[in-house]
Amino acid sequence: MPFVGCSAAAARLAFDKPIAKTLLEKAGVSSPSSIALPHSTFRELGAGPVLDAVVAHLGLPLIVKPTKGGSALGASIVRGSAELPAAMVGAFAYSDVALMERLITGTEVAVCVYESDGEPISLPPVEIVPPDGIYHYSARYTAGVTEFFIPARLTDSVLDACRSVALTAHAVLGLRDWSRTDLMVDSEGCPWFLEVNAAPGMTETSLFPQALSAAGMSLGDIAGQLIRAAIARGSDDRPPGPLN
Repeated sequence: MPFVGCSAAAARLAFDKPIAKTLLEKAGVSSPSSIALPHSTFRELGAGPVLDAVVAHLGLPLIVKPTKGGSALGASIVRGSAELPAAMVGAFAYSDVALMERLITGTEVAVCVYESDGEPISLPPVEIVPPDGIYHYSARYTAGVTEFFIPARLTDSVLDACRSVALTAHAVLGLRDWSRTDLMVDSEGCPWFLEVNAAPGMTETSLFPQALSAAGMSLGDIAGQLIRAAIARGSDDRPPGPLN
């Protein structure tokens, strides 16, 4: 049956944060240093020695999150070693593997991509400004809580760099039709890849519809275009690009 979006194989790659980060790093994209820790290792070796080694290697602050999941569920910012055990428990509640990642501070940006006649096109980067500086679940889904600036308040060259990372992620991971790449831009103007969403949200607070609107496009028109493209290609589930 025809469908909009990428193949199952590509979706699995995008959904697994450590794998996506590794593939993007191999493509020359910056991504924060991180360690993926299975719950079994955490339990067998003991929390104390493992977490001490993580802090010694990555430093602080960190962000801890499930390796698979979305909407910031199970994600915590850790600024002191004493906060790390609880953050790990929170991440393990949503995944058997937790990702501990060096926290990059700066401007949080999301870049959405859609395809027109098979050609990926990046939309204006969206700057995300949550009320307490953390884009957690309620900040994502409570209307009016988070501020958005489209395009992001960055220089043209940095905006272009953000678009380039999103297009690279879309291609390297074999995504199709649409995607959203989440970035953090540091004080030097370097965009750091955090993760990618192969099926961007479409709620009233979601970023894809906002980016389309800022570009003067209608969500209905783009959705219709993608549906027609899916019908035209039929039930082909082969991943495009390097995964084919």
